[in-house]
Amino acid sequence: MMNEQWIKTFRTEIGTFAEKIEAFDQGEIDKKNYKGISGGMGSYAQRDTSKHMLRLRLPGGRLTADQLKFLAETVETYHVGRLKLTTCETIQLHDLSAGQVPAIMEKAIDCGIFSRGGGGDNPRNVICSPLSGVQSGEAFDVMPYAEAVTKYLLSICRDIHMPRKLKIAFCNGVDDCVHSAFRDMGFLAQEDGTFALRIAGGLGAARPSMGVLVEEHVSPKEVLYYVQAMVDTFCAHGNYENRARARTRYMQDTLGPDGLKEAFLKNVAVRKAEGGLALTGLEAPADLDRRDGTINHPRAIPQKQDGLYAVEYHPIGGVLPADKPAKLYALLKDIPGAEVRVAPHETIYIINLTAREAERVIAATGDGAETAFERSVACIGAATCQQGVRDSQSLLRAAVEAVREAGLPDGVLPKICISGCPSSCAAHQAGAIGFQGCVRPVDGKPMPAFKMFLGGSDTLGTARFGEPAAVILEKDIPAMLVELGQTVAAAGKTWDQWAADHGDALNAIIAKYA
Repeated sequence: MMNEQWIKTFRTEIGTFAEKIEAFDQGEIDKKNYKGISGGMGSYAQRDTSKHMLRLRLPGGRLTADQLKFLAETVETYHVGRLKLTTCETIQLHDLSAGQVPAIMEKAIDCGIFSRGGGGDNPRNVICSPLSGVQSGEAFDVMPYAEAVTKYLLSICRDIHMPRKLKIAFCNGVDDCVHSAFRDMGFLAQEDGTFALRIAGGLGAARPSMGVLVEEHVSPKEVLYYVQAMVDTFCAHGNYENRARARTRYMQDTLGPDGLKEAFLKNVAVRKAEGGLALTGLEAPADLDRRDGTINHPRAIPQKQDGLYAVEYHPIGGVLPADKPAKLYALLKDIPGAEVRVAPHETIYIINLTAREAERVIAATGDGAETAFERSVACIGAATCQQGVRDSQSLLRAAVEAVREAGLPDGVLPKICISGCPSSCAAHQAGAIGFQGCVRPVDGKPMPAFKMFLGGSDTLGTARFGEPAAVILEKDIPAMLVELGQTVAAAGKTWDQWAADHGDALNAIIAKYA
Protein backbone atom coordinates (compact mmCIF):
# COMPACT_ATOMS: atom_id res chain seq x y z
CA MET A 1 0.00 0.00 0.00
CA MET A 2 1.27 3.50 -0.76
CA ASN A 3 2.01 5.81 2.16
CA GLU A 4 -0.59 8.28 3.37
CA GLN A 5 1.14 11.36 1.96
CA TRP A 6 1.26 9.82 -1.52
CA ILE A 7 -2.42 8.92 -1.30
CA LYS A 8 -3.32 12.42 -0.09
CA THR A 9 -1.48 13.91 -3.07
CA PHE A 10 -3.20 11.51 -5.44
CA ARG A 11 -6.61 12.47 -4.07
CA THR A 12 -5.74 16.12 -4.73
CA GLU A 13 -4.75 15.20 -8.30
CA ILE A 14 -8.09 13.45 -8.76
CA GLY A 15 -9.87 16.62 -7.69
CA THR A 16 -7.92 18.66 -10.23
CA PHE A 17 -8.54 16.03 -12.89
CA ALA A 18 -12.28 16.13 -12.20
CA GLU A 19 -12.23 19.78 -13.27
CA LYS A 20 -10.22 18.96 -16.42
CA ILE A 21 -12.45 16.11 -17.55
CA GLU A 22 -15.51 18.30 -17.03
CA ALA A 23 -13.89 21.06 -19.10
CA PHE A 24 -13.14 18.54 -21.85
CA ASP A 25 -16.71 17.30 -21.71
CA GLN A 26 -17.88 20.90 -22.20
CA GLY A 27 -15.58 21.36 -25.21
CA GLU A 28 -13.19 23.71 -23.43
CA ILE A 29 -10.15 21.42 -23.95
CA ASP A 30 -9.35 19.80 -27.30
CA LYS A 31 -8.67 16.08 -27.75
CA LYS A 32 -4.91 16.35 -28.12
CA ASN A 33 -4.38 18.47 -25.01
CA TYR A 34 -6.82 16.40 -23.00
CA LYS A 35 -5.00 13.18 -23.88
CA GLY A 36 -1.82 14.67 -22.43
CA ILE A 37 -3.69 15.45 -19.22
CA SER A 38 -5.74 12.28 -18.82
CA GLY A 39 -3.16 9.63 -19.73
CA GLY A 40 -1.12 10.10 -16.58
CA MET A 41 -4.27 9.48 -14.56
CA GLY A 42 -4.99 6.22 -16.39
CA SER A 43 -7.93 7.47 -18.44
CA TYR A 44 -8.60 8.28 -22.09
CA ALA A 45 -11.56 9.57 -24.03
CA GLN A 46 -12.99 7.03 -26.46
CA ARG A 47 -13.72 7.56 -30.14
CA ASP A 48 -17.10 8.86 -29.04
CA THR A 49 -15.61 11.59 -26.86
CA SER A 50 -18.65 11.72 -24.60
CA LYS A 51 -17.49 8.34 -23.26
CA HIS A 52 -14.36 7.51 -21.33
CA MET A 53 -12.13 4.58 -20.40
CA LEU A 54 -10.50 4.10 -16.99
CA ARG A 55 -7.58 1.69 -16.66
CA LEU A 56 -7.19 0.05 -13.25
CA ARG A 57 -3.55 -0.91 -12.77
CA LEU A 58 -3.13 -4.28 -11.06
CA PRO A 59 0.50 -5.07 -10.18
CA GLY A 60 1.25 -8.55 -11.49
CA GLY A 61 -2.36 -8.79 -12.66
CA ARG A 62 -3.37 -9.62 -9.10
CA LEU A 63 -6.99 -9.01 -8.09
CA THR A 64 -7.72 -9.94 -4.47
CA ALA A 65 -11.16 -10.88 -3.23
CA ASP A 66 -11.64 -7.39 -1.74
CA GLN A 67 -10.64 -5.79 -5.04
CA LEU A 68 -12.98 -8.12 -6.90
CA LYS A 69 -15.76 -6.95 -4.58
CA PHE A 70 -14.91 -3.33 -5.42
CA LEU A 71 -15.06 -4.14 -9.14
CA ALA A 72 -18.43 -5.85 -8.80
CA GLU A 73 -19.86 -2.94 -6.79
CA THR A 74 -18.50 -0.43 -9.30
CA VAL A 75 -20.16 -2.24 -12.19
CA GLU A 76 -23.47 -2.21 -10.35
CA THR A 77 -23.28 1.36 -9.02
CA TYR A 78 -22.17 3.00 -12.25
CA HIS A 79 -23.88 0.59 -14.68
CA VAL A 80 -20.58 -0.27 -16.36
CA GLY A 81 -21.40 -2.20 -19.52
CA ARG A 82 -17.95 -3.19 -20.76
CA LEU A 83 -14.86 -4.52 -19.02
CA LYS A 84 -11.71 -5.22 -21.05
CA LEU A 85 -8.79 -7.37 -19.94
CA THR A 86 -5.54 -6.02 -21.36
CA THR A 87 -2.19 -7.44 -22.40
CA CYS A 88 -0.59 -5.41 -19.59
CA GLU A 89 -2.65 -7.31 -17.00
CA THR A 90 -4.98 -4.42 -16.23
CA ILE A 91 -8.77 -4.09 -16.41
CA GLN A 92 -10.31 -1.25 -18.40
CA LEU A 93 -13.77 0.11 -17.62
CA HIS A 94 -15.41 1.49 -20.75
CA ASP A 95 -18.23 3.84 -21.74
CA LEU A 96 -18.00 5.93 -18.56
CA SER A 97 -19.35 9.46 -18.29
CA ALA A 98 -17.05 12.34 -17.41
CA GLY A 99 -18.33 12.47 -13.85
CA GLN A 100 -17.96 8.75 -13.24
CA VAL A 101 -14.22 8.57 -13.99
CA PRO A 102 -12.86 10.59 -11.02
CA ALA A 103 -15.49 9.11 -8.70
CA ILE A 104 -14.32 5.56 -9.49
CA MET A 105 -10.66 6.59 -9.19
CA GLU A 106 -11.40 7.87 -5.70
CA LYS A 107 -13.29 4.77 -4.56
CA ALA A 108 -10.60 2.45 -5.94
CA ILE A 109 -8.02 3.88 -3.53
CA ASP A 110 -9.74 2.28 -0.56
CA CYS A 111 -8.94 -1.22 -1.83
CA GLY A 112 -5.42 -0.41 -3.01
CA ILE A 113 -6.12 0.12 -6.72
CA PHE A 114 -4.50 3.19 -8.27
CA SER A 115 -4.95 4.44 -11.81
CA ARG A 116 -2.02 6.88 -11.55
CA GLY A 117 0.47 6.34 -14.38
CA GLY A 118 -1.88 4.01 -16.24
CA GLY A 119 -1.21 5.89 -19.48
CA GLY A 120 0.98 8.65 -20.87
CA ASP A 121 4.77 8.90 -20.52
CA ASN A 122 4.87 6.94 -17.29
CA PRO A 123 6.00 3.61 -15.89
CA ARG A 124 3.08 1.38 -16.80
CA ASN A 125 1.54 -1.57 -14.96
CA VAL A 126 4.32 -3.92 -13.84
CA ILE A 127 3.38 -7.39 -15.01
CA CYS A 128 4.47 -10.86 -13.96
CA SER A 129 3.72 -14.49 -14.73
CA PRO A 130 0.01 -14.80 -13.90
CA LEU A 131 0.40 -18.06 -11.97
CA SER A 132 3.46 -16.90 -10.05
CA GLY A 133 3.55 -18.46 -6.62
CA VAL A 134 1.35 -21.42 -7.54
CA GLN A 135 2.81 -22.72 -10.83
CA SER A 136 4.60 -26.05 -10.93
CA GLY A 137 8.16 -25.78 -12.20
CA GLU A 138 8.69 -22.09 -11.48
CA ALA A 139 12.12 -20.92 -10.36
CA PHE A 140 10.59 -18.81 -7.58
CA ASP A 141 7.61 -16.55 -6.91
CA VAL A 142 8.18 -13.22 -8.67
CA MET A 143 4.95 -11.52 -7.56
CA PRO A 144 6.52 -9.81 -4.51
CA TYR A 145 9.05 -8.10 -6.79
CA ALA A 146 6.42 -6.91 -9.26
CA GLU A 147 4.49 -5.39 -6.37
CA ALA A 148 7.60 -3.81 -4.81
CA VAL A 149 8.66 -2.27 -8.13
CA THR A 150 5.14 -0.92 -8.63
CA LYS A 151 5.18 0.78 -5.25
CA TYR A 152 8.58 2.31 -5.96
CA LEU A 153 7.68 3.55 -9.44
CA LEU A 154 4.47 5.13 -8.19
CA SER A 155 6.46 6.87 -5.46
CA ILE A 156 8.78 8.53 -8.03
CA CYS A 157 6.45 8.95 -11.02
CA ARG A 158 5.80 12.63 -10.25
CA ASP A 159 9.51 13.38 -10.08
CA ILE A 160 10.65 11.93 -13.41
CA HIS A 161 10.11 13.07 -16.98
CA MET A 162 10.82 10.21 -19.38
CA PRO A 163 10.60 10.47 -23.18
CA ARG A 164 7.85 7.81 -23.30
CA LYS A 165 6.35 4.99 -21.28
CA LEU A 166 8.31 2.23 -19.53
CA LYS A 167 7.06 -1.37 -19.39
CA ILE A 168 8.53 -3.87 -16.94
CA ALA A 169 7.89 -7.62 -16.71
CA PHE A 170 8.84 -10.40 -14.31
CA CYS A 171 8.86 -13.98 -15.59
CA ASN A 172 8.85 -16.89 -13.14
CA GLY A 173 10.81 -19.11 -15.52
CA VAL A 174 8.02 -21.41 -16.72
CA ASP A 175 6.84 -19.60 -19.84
CA ASP A 176 7.29 -16.09 -21.16
CA CYS A 177 3.74 -14.96 -21.78
CA VAL A 178 4.80 -11.67 -20.16
CA HIS A 179 7.35 -11.16 -22.98
CA SER A 180 10.36 -10.52 -20.76
CA ALA A 181 12.55 -11.13 -23.82
CA PHE A 182 11.30 -7.93 -25.45
CA ARG A 183 10.08 -5.51 -22.79
CA ASP A 184 11.70 -2.24 -21.76
CA MET A 185 12.88 -4.29 -18.78
CA GLY A 186 12.46 -8.04 -18.56
CA PHE A 187 13.46 -9.93 -15.41
CA LEU A 188 13.67 -13.72 -15.91
CA ALA A 189 13.78 -15.83 -12.74
CA GLN A 190 16.46 -18.52 -12.71
CA GLU A 191 16.94 -21.69 -10.70
CA ASP A 192 19.87 -20.19 -8.78
CA GLY A 193 17.52 -17.60 -7.26
CA THR A 194 18.65 -14.67 -9.40
CA PHE A 195 17.20 -12.79 -12.38
CA ALA A 196 18.60 -12.55 -15.89
CA LEU A 197 17.82 -9.03 -17.13
CA ARG A 198 17.16 -7.80 -20.64
CA ILE A 199 16.45 -4.15 -21.43
CA ALA A 200 15.32 -1.90 -24.29
CA GLY A 201 13.17 -4.42 -26.12
CA GLY A 202 9.75 -3.73 -27.55
CA LEU A 203 7.15 -4.25 -30.24
CA GLY A 204 5.94 -1.71 -32.77
CA ALA A 205 5.54 -1.08 -36.48
CA ALA A 206 9.05 0.35 -36.60
CA ARG A 207 12.07 -1.43 -35.17
CA PRO A 208 10.63 -4.28 -33.10
CA SER A 209 13.54 -5.35 -30.91
CA MET A 210 14.58 -8.16 -28.63
CA GLY A 211 15.99 -6.91 -25.35
CA VAL A 212 19.72 -6.58 -24.72
CA LEU A 213 21.03 -8.99 -22.08
CA VAL A 214 22.78 -6.69 -19.60
CA GLU A 215 23.06 -8.84 -16.48
CA GLU A 216 22.83 -12.59 -15.99
CA HIS A 217 22.57 -12.74 -12.20
CA VAL A 218 20.65 -9.87 -10.61
CA SER A 219 20.07 -10.37 -6.92
CA PRO A 220 16.31 -10.08 -6.28
CA LYS A 221 16.87 -7.77 -3.33
CA GLU A 222 18.65 -5.32 -5.69
CA VAL A 223 16.00 -5.01 -8.42
CA LEU A 224 15.12 -1.41 -7.48
CA TYR A 225 18.68 -0.29 -8.24
CA TYR A 226 18.29 -1.69 -11.74
CA VAL A 227 14.85 -0.13 -12.21
CA GLN A 228 16.08 3.30 -11.13
CA ALA A 229 19.16 2.91 -13.36
CA MET A 230 16.85 2.19 -16.31
CA VAL A 231 14.91 5.37 -15.62
CA ASP A 232 18.21 7.27 -15.41
CA THR A 233 19.46 5.77 -18.68
CA PHE A 234 16.21 6.43 -20.52
CA CYS A 235 16.07 10.04 -19.33
CA ALA A 236 19.70 10.62 -20.30
CA HIS A 237 19.69 8.92 -23.71
CA GLY A 238 16.06 8.68 -24.83
CA ASN A 239 14.71 10.82 -27.65
CA TYR A 240 12.72 13.81 -26.40
CA GLU A 241 12.42 15.38 -29.86
CA ASN A 242 10.71 12.65 -31.90
CA ARG A 243 7.94 10.67 -30.19
CA ALA A 244 8.08 8.01 -32.90
CA ARG A 245 11.64 7.24 -31.78
CA ALA A 246 11.17 7.87 -28.08
CA ARG A 247 10.88 4.26 -26.88
CA THR A 248 13.78 2.55 -25.11
CA ARG A 249 14.48 0.21 -28.04
CA TYR A 250 15.85 3.12 -30.09
CA MET A 251 18.69 3.47 -27.60
CA GLN A 252 20.04 0.30 -29.20
CA ASP A 253 20.59 2.46 -32.31
CA THR A 254 21.93 5.62 -30.71
CA LEU A 255 24.27 3.88 -28.24
CA GLY A 256 24.67 0.46 -29.81
CA PRO A 257 23.87 -2.66 -27.75
CA ASP A 258 27.29 -2.66 -26.06
CA GLY A 259 27.19 1.09 -25.43
CA LEU A 260 23.70 0.79 -23.98
CA LYS A 261 24.80 -2.00 -21.66
CA GLU A 262 27.82 0.03 -20.53
CA ALA A 263 25.77 3.18 -19.87
CA PHE A 264 23.12 1.22 -18.01
CA LEU A 265 25.55 -0.68 -15.78
CA LYS A 266 27.35 2.55 -14.93
CA ASN A 267 24.05 3.94 -13.69
CA VAL A 268 23.45 0.74 -11.72
CA ALA A 269 26.83 1.17 -10.04
CA VAL A 270 26.08 4.80 -9.18
CA ARG A 271 22.74 3.90 -7.61
CA LYS A 272 24.21 0.99 -5.65
CA ALA A 273 26.91 3.30 -4.29
CA GLU A 274 24.21 5.69 -3.08
CA GLY A 275 22.33 2.82 -1.43
CA GLY A 276 18.91 2.91 0.14
CA LEU A 277 17.00 0.80 -2.40
CA ALA A 278 17.67 -2.74 -1.22
CA LEU A 279 14.51 -4.79 -0.74
CA THR A 280 13.97 -6.57 2.55
CA GLY A 281 11.18 -8.55 4.13
CA LEU A 282 9.67 -9.76 0.85
CA GLU A 283 8.53 -13.20 1.87
CA ALA A 284 6.26 -15.34 -0.24
CA PRO A 285 2.95 -16.21 1.42
CA ALA A 286 2.83 -19.49 3.29
CA ASP A 287 1.49 -22.41 1.31
CA LEU A 288 -2.15 -23.17 1.93
CA ASP A 289 -2.91 -26.64 3.25
CA ARG A 290 -6.36 -27.41 1.89
CA ARG A 291 -7.49 -30.57 0.10
CA ASP A 292 -10.86 -31.79 -1.07
CA GLY A 293 -10.51 -34.50 -3.68
CA THR A 294 -9.19 -34.20 -7.21
CA ILE A 295 -10.51 -32.89 -10.52
CA ASN A 296 -9.61 -33.64 -14.11
CA HIS A 297 -10.76 -30.85 -16.41
CA PRO A 298 -8.97 -29.04 -19.27
CA ARG A 299 -9.42 -25.68 -17.51
CA ALA A 300 -8.38 -26.93 -14.06
CA ILE A 301 -4.62 -26.56 -13.58
CA PRO A 302 -2.99 -28.38 -10.66
CA GLN A 303 -0.98 -25.94 -8.55
CA LYS A 304 2.36 -26.70 -6.95
CA GLN A 305 0.46 -26.69 -3.65
CA ASP A 306 -0.81 -30.24 -3.27
CA GLY A 307 -4.59 -30.49 -3.65
CA LEU A 308 -5.15 -26.98 -5.00
CA TYR A 309 -6.09 -25.83 -8.49
CA ALA A 310 -6.23 -22.76 -10.69
CA VAL A 311 -9.14 -22.41 -13.11
CA GLU A 312 -8.54 -20.81 -16.50
CA TYR A 313 -11.20 -18.55 -18.01
CA HIS A 314 -10.77 -16.69 -21.30
CA PRO A 315 -13.72 -14.50 -22.30
CA ILE A 316 -13.76 -14.12 -26.08
CA GLY A 317 -11.68 -11.12 -27.10
CA GLY A 318 -10.79 -10.43 -23.47
CA VAL A 319 -14.15 -8.70 -22.98
CA LEU A 320 -15.24 -9.69 -19.49
CA PRO A 321 -19.03 -9.94 -19.09
CA ALA A 322 -20.19 -7.18 -16.78
CA ASP A 323 -21.90 -9.59 -14.39
CA LYS A 324 -18.85 -11.84 -14.01
CA PRO A 325 -17.04 -9.97 -11.18
CA ALA A 326 -20.12 -10.26 -8.95
CA LYS A 327 -20.57 -13.95 -9.76
CA LEU A 328 -16.93 -14.70 -9.08
CA TYR A 329 -16.90 -12.72 -5.85
CA ALA A 330 -19.91 -14.65 -4.58
CA LEU A 331 -17.94 -17.87 -5.14
CA LEU A 332 -14.59 -16.67 -3.77
CA LYS A 333 -15.44 -14.42 -0.83
CA ASP A 334 -15.34 -17.21 1.75
CA ILE A 335 -12.45 -19.22 0.26
CA PRO A 336 -9.14 -18.67 2.09
CA GLY A 337 -6.46 -17.30 -0.26
CA ALA A 338 -8.63 -17.34 -3.38
CA GLU A 339 -7.95 -14.54 -5.84
CA VAL A 340 -7.98 -13.68 -9.54
CA ARG A 341 -4.95 -13.14 -11.78
CA VAL A 342 -5.20 -11.28 -15.07
CA ALA A 343 -2.83 -12.71 -17.69
CA PRO A 344 -1.23 -10.83 -20.62
CA HIS A 345 -3.11 -13.05 -23.09
CA GLU A 346 -6.44 -11.68 -21.83
CA THR A 347 -7.14 -14.76 -19.74
CA ILE A 348 -7.94 -14.77 -16.05
CA TYR A 349 -6.97 -17.46 -13.59
CA ILE A 350 -8.85 -18.08 -10.37
CA ILE A 351 -6.31 -19.61 -7.97
CA ASN A 352 -6.07 -21.47 -4.66
CA LEU A 353 -9.16 -23.61 -5.13
CA THR A 354 -9.89 -27.12 -3.92
CA ALA A 355 -11.32 -29.58 -6.42
CA ARG A 356 -14.90 -28.92 -5.33
CA GLU A 357 -14.39 -25.17 -5.39
CA ALA A 358 -12.82 -25.45 -8.84
CA GLU A 359 -15.87 -27.34 -10.08
CA ARG A 360 -18.14 -24.47 -9.06
CA VAL A 361 -15.89 -21.86 -10.68
CA ILE A 362 -15.71 -23.92 -13.89
CA ALA A 363 -19.50 -24.03 -14.00
CA ALA A 364 -19.67 -20.24 -13.58
CA THR A 365 -17.18 -19.61 -16.38
CA GLY A 366 -18.52 -21.92 -19.05
CA ASP A 367 -19.15 -19.05 -21.45
CA GLY A 368 -15.47 -18.63 -22.28
CA ALA A 369 -13.12 -19.97 -24.93
CA GLU A 370 -13.06 -23.70 -25.58
CA THR A 371 -10.21 -24.00 -28.09
CA ALA A 372 -6.75 -22.56 -28.69
CA PHE A 373 -8.15 -20.43 -31.50
CA GLU A 374 -10.93 -19.05 -29.32
CA ARG A 375 -8.24 -17.94 -26.85
CA SER A 376 -7.07 -15.44 -29.45
CA VAL A 377 -6.14 -11.93 -28.35
CA ALA A 378 -7.61 -8.69 -29.67
CA CYS A 379 -7.29 -5.08 -28.54
CA ILE A 380 -10.42 -3.03 -27.89
CA GLY A 381 -10.47 -1.84 -31.51
CA ALA A 382 -11.23 1.26 -33.54
CA ALA A 383 -14.92 1.31 -32.68
CA THR A 384 -13.81 2.42 -29.20
CA CYS A 385 -10.18 3.57 -29.36
CA GLN A 386 -9.29 6.96 -30.84
CA GLN A 387 -5.97 5.58 -32.08
CA GLY A 388 -7.50 2.54 -33.74
CA VAL A 389 -7.60 1.95 -37.47
CA ARG A 390 -9.65 -1.27 -37.63
CA ASP A 391 -12.22 -2.91 -35.37
CA SER A 392 -10.20 -5.87 -34.06
CA GLN A 393 -13.02 -7.08 -31.82
CA SER A 394 -15.43 -7.29 -34.74
CA LEU A 395 -12.93 -9.27 -36.79
CA LEU A 396 -12.31 -11.73 -33.98
CA ARG A 397 -16.02 -12.31 -33.41
CA ALA A 398 -16.54 -12.95 -37.13
CA ALA A 399 -13.58 -15.33 -37.25
CA VAL A 400 -14.67 -17.29 -34.18
CA GLU A 401 -18.20 -17.63 -35.58
CA ALA A 402 -16.88 -18.83 -38.95
CA VAL A 403 -14.54 -21.37 -37.37
CA ARG A 404 -17.32 -22.68 -35.12
CA GLU A 405 -19.70 -23.01 -38.07
CA ALA A 406 -17.05 -24.94 -39.98
CA GLY A 407 -16.73 -27.40 -37.10
CA LEU A 408 -12.93 -27.26 -37.03
CA PRO A 409 -11.27 -29.37 -34.35
CA ASP A 410 -9.16 -27.81 -31.62
CA GLY A 411 -5.51 -27.39 -32.54
CA VAL A 412 -5.78 -26.93 -36.29
CA LEU A 413 -5.63 -23.15 -35.85
CA PRO A 414 -3.41 -21.38 -33.33
CA LYS A 415 -4.24 -18.53 -31.04
CA ILE A 416 -4.09 -15.40 -33.21
CA CYS A 417 -3.31 -11.85 -32.12
CA ILE A 418 -5.19 -8.89 -33.62
CA SER A 419 -4.09 -5.28 -33.15
CA GLY A 420 -6.36 -2.63 -34.59
CA CYS A 421 -3.41 -0.36 -35.45
CA PRO A 422 0.42 -0.37 -35.44
CA SER A 423 0.52 0.18 -31.66
CA SER A 424 0.81 -3.58 -31.06
CA CYS A 425 -1.65 -3.63 -28.15
CA ALA A 426 -2.39 -7.29 -28.92
CA ALA A 427 1.29 -8.16 -29.51
CA HIS A 428 0.49 -9.32 -33.04
CA GLN A 429 4.18 -9.65 -33.94
CA ALA A 430 4.62 -12.29 -31.24
CA GLY A 431 1.77 -14.53 -32.46
CA ALA A 432 1.92 -17.60 -34.69
CA ILE A 433 -0.56 -15.60 -36.77
CA GLY A 434 -0.89 -11.89 -36.19
CA PHE A 435 -2.93 -9.12 -37.77
CA GLN A 436 -2.34 -5.37 -37.74
CA GLY A 437 -5.12 -3.02 -38.84
CA CYS A 438 -4.54 -1.04 -42.05
CA VAL A 439 -6.20 -0.18 -45.38
CA ARG A 440 -5.78 -1.73 -48.82
CA PRO A 441 -6.64 0.10 -52.05
CA VAL A 442 -9.20 -1.70 -54.21
CA ASP A 443 -10.11 -0.04 -57.51
CA GLY A 444 -8.65 3.18 -56.16
CA LYS A 445 -10.70 3.09 -52.95
CA PRO A 446 -9.28 2.37 -49.47
CA MET A 447 -10.80 -0.80 -48.01
CA PRO A 448 -10.63 -2.15 -44.45
CA ALA A 449 -7.75 -4.61 -44.26
CA PHE A 450 -5.16 -6.16 -41.98
CA LYS A 451 -1.47 -6.82 -42.49
CA MET A 452 -0.82 -10.49 -41.71
CA PHE A 453 2.25 -11.70 -39.81
CA LEU A 454 3.44 -15.31 -39.61
CA GLY A 455 5.79 -17.25 -37.38
CA GLY A 456 6.00 -15.16 -34.22
CA SER A 457 6.55 -16.84 -30.87
CA ASP A 458 6.81 -15.88 -27.21
CA THR A 459 8.03 -19.31 -26.13
CA LEU A 460 10.62 -19.06 -23.38
CA GLY A 461 14.10 -19.23 -24.87
CA THR A 462 13.00 -19.11 -28.51
CA ALA A 463 11.11 -15.81 -28.74
CA ARG A 464 10.96 -14.35 -32.24
CA PHE A 465 8.96 -11.81 -34.20
CA GLY A 466 6.62 -12.83 -37.00
CA GLU A 467 7.35 -11.75 -40.55
CA PRO A 468 4.88 -9.75 -42.70
CA ALA A 469 3.14 -12.16 -45.08
CA ALA A 470 0.38 -10.29 -46.89
CA VAL A 471 -2.34 -7.65 -46.63
CA ILE A 472 -5.80 -9.24 -46.50
CA LEU A 473 -9.15 -7.52 -46.78
CA GLU A 474 -11.00 -7.69 -43.47
CA LYS A 475 -14.02 -9.36 -45.04
CA ASP A 476 -11.88 -12.23 -46.39
CA ILE A 477 -9.97 -13.12 -43.23
CA PRO A 478 -12.59 -15.46 -41.66
CA ALA A 479 -12.82 -17.48 -44.89
CA MET A 480 -9.04 -17.66 -45.17
CA LEU A 481 -8.72 -18.91 -41.59
CA VAL A 482 -11.37 -21.56 -42.20
CA GLU A 483 -9.56 -22.78 -45.32
CA LEU A 484 -6.29 -22.93 -43.43
CA GLY A 485 -7.93 -24.88 -40.62
CA GLN A 486 -9.65 -27.30 -42.99
CA THR A 487 -6.35 -27.97 -44.77
CA VAL A 488 -4.55 -28.69 -41.49
CA ALA A 489 -7.41 -30.91 -40.29
CA ALA A 490 -7.35 -32.89 -43.54
CA ALA A 491 -3.64 -33.54 -42.99
CA GLY A 492 -4.39 -34.91 -39.53
CA LYS A 493 -1.97 -32.53 -37.86
CA THR A 494 -1.92 -29.61 -35.47
CA TRP A 495 -1.15 -26.09 -36.71
CA ASP A 496 2.40 -26.14 -35.35
CA GLN A 497 3.16 -29.47 -37.02
CA TRP A 498 1.65 -28.51 -40.36
CA ALA A 499 2.92 -24.93 -40.62
CA ALA A 500 6.50 -26.01 -39.93
CA ASP A 501 6.52 -28.48 -42.84
CA HIS A 502 4.16 -26.96 -45.39
CA GLY A 503 5.33 -23.41 -45.99
CA ASP A 504 4.55 -23.52 -49.69
CA ALA A 505 0.98 -24.73 -49.12
CA LEU A 506 0.49 -22.10 -46.42
CA ASN A 507 1.71 -19.32 -48.70
CA ALA A 508 -0.45 -20.58 -51.57
CA ILE A 509 -3.63 -20.35 -49.49
CA ILE A 510 -2.72 -16.88 -48.23
CA ALA A 511 -1.97 -15.75 -51.80
CA LYS A 512 -5.53 -16.57 -52.86
CA TYR A 513 -6.81 -13.91 -50.47
CA ALA A 514 -3.97 -11.41 -50.86
